[in-house]
Amino acid sequence: MSVRVARVLAGAVAVTATAVGAPAGAAPSGTPVVAPGAVGAVEGPATGAAVAGNGFSTTATCYGGAVRSYFERAGWGGDAGPYRTTSRCRDVNVRNASPFPVDACVIFVDRTSKCNYWTYLPAKSGWIVVATNVKDGVNFRVRFETQRYEYESLTAHHAF
Repeated sequence: MSVRVARVLAGAVAVTATAVGAPAGAAPSGTPVVAPGAVGAVEGPATGAAVAGNGFSTTATCYGGAVRSYFERAGWGGDAGPYRTTSRCRDVNVRNASPFPVDACVIFVDRTSKCNYWTYLPAKSGWIVVATNVKDGVNFRVRFETQRYEYESLTAHHAF
């Protein structure tokens, strides 16, 4: 086998492995939409198509319906939402895309105005569960709290 053929084959295997291993839509992009009534928060659907290769595509995951919350200045934190849980996920998952760590909790707005419990989200984190075994159709907000006042923006992605 020539070196050129071996390089092309190795590249095809790497692309296929990436397509199979990456959740569809886990890296949200797109133009955000201003959330009515949310001070400083911008939210919108996380767009992203399933990756196709050689006649197959990845299956949609819990992260396929992820939404993004954005605070132009993180400050001390804030609330994102309200959202409603879906059948895509059994848990509420959050990914911190900011360059600083935050704590996050879930507030089940129909029942309380208090947090369930605080979960640490390191800077540039992967997906982390902030509420487990949540029923479908439950209204909630995600509250963020920074360790110190942050002038940079706070960006997080939520899958539920």
